[in-house]
This record gives sequence, C-alpha cells and structure tokens, in this order.
Amino acid sequence: MRILMLTQWFEPEPVFKGLLFAKELSKLGHDVQVLTGFPNYPGGKLYNEYTIKLFQRELIDGIPIFRVPLYPSHDNNGIKRILNYTSFAVSASLMGFFLRSPDVIYVYHPPATIGLPALFLHLLRSVPFVYDIQDLWPDTLESTGMVNNRITIWMVKKWCQFIYSQAAKIVVLSPGFRKTLIKRGVPEYKIEVIYNWCDENHLESGVRNKNLARDLGMAGRFNVVFAGTMGKAQTLDAVLEAACLLRDKLPEIQFVFVGGGIDVGRLKKKAIEQGLRNVRFLPRRPPSEIGDILNLGDVLLVHLRDDPLFRITIPSKTQAYMAAGRPILMGVRGDAAALIEKAGAGLTCTPEDPQDIANVVERFYNMPHEDLDLMGYNGKKFYKQELSLRIGVRRFEEIFRSVTVN
Repeated sequence: MRILMLTQWFEPEPVFKGLLFAKELSKLGHDVQVLTGFPNYPGGKLYNEYTIKLFQRELIDGIPIFRVPLYPSHDNNGIKRILNYTSFAVSASLMGFFLRSPDVIYVYHPPATIGLPALFLHLLRSVPFVYDIQDLWPDTLESTGMVNNRITIWMVKKWCQFIYSQAAKIVVLSPGFRKTLIKRGVPEYKIEVIYNWCDENHLESGVRNKNLARDLGMAGRFNVVFAGTMGKAQTLDAVLEAACLLRDKLPEIQFVFVGGGIDVGRLKKKAIEQGLRNVRFLPRRPPSEIGDILNLGDVLLVHLRDDPLFRITIPSKTQAYMAAGRPILMGVRGDAAALIEKAGAGLTCTPEDPQDIANVVERFYNMPHEDLDLMGYNGKKFYKQELSLRIGVRRFEEIFRSVTVN
C-alpha cells in the first residue's frame, strides 16, 4: 500500500508513532511517506539544523519526509499554542495537495487541528483516513487549563465529532477511550484499541551499569525512579511528600526524578527547602541513555493527577517501563492500573495520596528480590506478547488493508 503519515510532530522530535512506525511499515513492503511540520517540540523553538521555509523534502533512514511551515511554540500561552496548531493545519492542507495520492492516510495527533488536512485530503483525493487518537479533545484542553472558554470548548467538541464521523477507522490507546467515544455517538465498529509501544532499541539490555549507578548517586540505594516530563499533570508534590514520610524511617530508599518540564525548578526548590536528602534530580537524557537509568531503578514510578480523564488513559512511559523489565508502581487509576495488574508487573497506589504512595514503596522495599524480579519479568513478557512494536504495526496493517478494500 501507499501510506501517507500525516502528523504535526516527527523525528527528530520525540514522538511515539514516528520513524519507528514508518520503518516497520516499510519493512513489510509498504510505500510510506510523511507529511509533517518543522521540528520545534517539546521546547517550542525550531531545531538548530532547520530553517522554516515553504516546503522541504528530506530522507531519514529511507523514509521520505515532507515538511511544511508552522509557528513554533509549545508553552503555556494559549494563543501561541493555537497558532502553532492552526498554522500547521493550514500549511499541511495546502501543501498536501502536491503530494502523490496515497491508498490510505494515517492521521496522528493533535486531534482538533490535524483533522483539517486529513479532511481536506480525504475529500480532495477520495482517500480513506485512519485517525489515531492519543488525547481526547476537548477534555485535555479543559483538564490542563489551556482553554477555559466554554464556547471554544463547545466548538472543538463539535469539530472533533465531525472529524470522527469522516474517519474510516479510529484507533485509541485504551479501552476507556473507546467507551468514551461510543458514549459520544461514534459507532462501535469504527473504533479499534491498539496500545502504544515504546522505543524498544534502548530498553532491551537488562544489565545494570554499576559505574553509572555510582556516578549518578544511585549505588547502594533502593531507587524509585520517575522518568519523563514533570509538569502540572504529574502532580509530583505528592511524591515529594511521600519521600518526606520515608526519609527518616527508611533512609535507604531514594526517589530519583529524571527529565525536564515546567515544574522541575519548583520541585527542586521544594525538595531542598524540606531537606529531602532521599530525593535526587537528574536532567533530561537522550533515548540512548534512558534505558541504562531505568535498569538502575528498583521500582519505576508512574504518577498523574487524580482526574477522570487520566483514568481512561495509559501514560506512554508505562510501556517503556514494562519493556525495561523492572517492577512498576502505578499511581494512576483506571485503565493504566488495570493493565499493570493484568500483567502482574507491579503494584498500584492512590494518586495524590502521599501516605499510600509511601506505604506501597515500603511494601516494595520489604519484598524479596525474587518477587521484584518476577514482576519485572512479567511486565517484559506481557509487553512483548501484547504491546510491542511488531504486534502493534501488524494490527495497523490489518486496519489499513480493511479500509482500502472497502
């Protein structure tokens, strides 16, 4: 098949369904091309090696990439974020006309604005599109506080519903997303659940680097590792408070935060003010290094605000943690917790509850090493059998074939 991947974000930006997905489809014999923007995510600034122009073609690992202009931004300014989304939507709609006609269009994120070029190309070329939903809009806009205007929220909701009605198939990342869309009137037959995968290339070693542990201050400690974005949605104050509860009782336990985000500075300051000697912050690491750090974790932590929206999502780090083969502490209710329990890959705690977080961490600490290793093994096995890149891409291939046949 000739497959067009339509996405605002693509390599070298950090994305889930990017180059790995394209290369895997290409290995299966499909002709894949990508229509995307100029890279500026997650910092909101254009990457150094790029200059915004009307149109740019490049080749990455054999995959042809077509880039169109956009307004670079990814901060808390709602107007700038809207300009970022809408500028790409308009550019992709206009420039997509000049690309060779595909058999199917794969549409990925963000939902409200990427729908415009998807709809335009669908109507212009009579090509079916498969919509991959990673965030429910307008729910995410409301939950993060990015948009509070009720009229705007209503308009985004109606637009999304219209795009859903035009899609040949809709792919969601969790059963909860599927149930929510069905309640909103999307036909059941149109929605497929395909769990996200992770960048598996950097997570398969399973070897603990003792020198790295010493260099990072993780040697000789029971390390609870949180790796990823630290922002408002993660509500990591509760984790710091759990660290405070365990500081004197079990000083061997250390909480390690790896990554960036708008809340890092404030969290660091709070940890210093509270004298949390059992908390360590490490800067964002490239994907090639994060696997080694995860392997040093005795427990890997996922935590999100206790919000109804997050009960039907599965944070992307869940798959990476499972592939790394370490026990998981899931501080998210709903689908994410159910996935960990089904896999036997860890334990769950009540999000935003410092005492419960501390209690479950202590429970992990008191477990025999054999039990911890078994949880890690279970998670890795479940990932390979149910969530891996190979499994997911085969599912997508089946969906693409079904919509092109019809």
